[in-house]
Amino acid sequence: MNPSSGTPPTAASKIAELIDKAKADTGLDDFGGDTWREGLEVLIGSAMAEATLSDMGEQGFYRAVVRSLSNRLKIEDWFGRHPEIDEQTVDIELVGVGLPRTGSTALSHLLCEDRAFRNLLTWEEGDPCPPPGIDPSADQTRIDATAMVVDMAQDHMAARLRSMLPMSATGPMEDHNLMALEFKAQIFLVMGHMPTYADWFAHCDMEPTYRYEKRVLKLLQWKTDTKVWRLKSPTHTMFLDAYLRVFPDAKFVQTHRDVAKVLPSVCDLYYTLLKDTNPGIDVGYIGELNMEHWSIAMNRMLAFRQDPGNDARFFDIGFSEFQTDPIIQIRQLYEWLGDELDQATVDRMLAWRADNPRDKHGRHTYDAAQFGITDQALTHRFAPYFTHFAPLLT
Repeated sequence: MNPSSGTPPTAASKIAELIDKAKADTGLDDFGGDTWREGLEVLIGSAMAEATLSDMGEQGFYRAVVRSLSNRLKIEDWFGRHPEIDEQTVDIELVGVGLPRTGSTALSHLLCEDRAFRNLLTWEEGDPCPPPGIDPSADQTRIDATAMVVDMAQDHMAARLRSMLPMSATGPMEDHNLMALEFKAQIFLVMGHMPTYADWFAHCDMEPTYRYEKRVLKLLQWKTDTKVWRLKSPTHTMFLDAYLRVFPDAKFVQTHRDVAKVLPSVCDLYYTLLKDTNPGIDVGYIGELNMEHWSIAMNRMLAFRQDPGNDARFFDIGFSEFQTDPIIQIRQLYEWLGDELDQATVDRMLAWRADNPRDKHGRHTYDAAQFGITDQALTHRFAPYFTHFAPLLT
């Protein structure tokens, strides 16, 4: 409630308040254009009209929005003072796509052990300024702070969530917070019940988001030695056409797994993240949201790969084969890429796997029926995917 008028704030007034907060926190006022505004308007409107956030959930949600606005202000400040940053090219060799919960996170951690390539790291993904490499001691301070946050989060996290989300301050991270700079990011969907935003997001134009992400990658690579990127996010599977318009040389590694195992696991992850900050969250909404979004992603991916040139950009990995021996799969991936995989890198990969075995924090179990996920519903939504990739879905 607005204490002066006694009337609830409007979405417009709340947005103005959040923008003013970011400007006050940073002392900056240039957001570098306004392509981000539509996403913010839909997000805040949906949150205010539809979400049932607890006090803690509301504080966390608006804090995340202000962080995105503040990060954008800081990014533009660096470009304003150093316009030469924009003269760089961005070379993305490989992007991990596909359904979540298919082994893609473990794959990204293993690939991150190859020091010849640049990965988006946890400590820089959510806090990209100042750019890495400007001040190594300051970088270490941020790494230590991120490690503390990760440790605290894992200490308070349910064992089931730790089993789903291996994370370290210096390990690879999906680019959710970079997409959030345009307020087009799935990360917001694990903050509250926002069906209007969810529907808008699935059909939005992601090209401006990827163009801004390219801008941020320029900033992040500016003062670091390694320039060739390997990234990963299942979200990109929904928007491959837009991604290729911005990063026309990208290749993709797609991980696959039986959807009957994937979807209940994804829903359980959403529920675990939502339940404490959204009292009474509807599990049926979570099931329908994920079946809708990931069936859209798979259908768009199949349409994209009907073009032989696009299909040639993909290397496919099945979950069972990867779990049995990831190094065999990675060797084949390297051969396909034309990259060298040296023994020192293999040794680091094996060490990471030994330190992070599957079910390290307990076996992840879930109930598909809880989320309204039935064999009939999965067949209806995912039949083309089942048919096309059947050999990889065992």
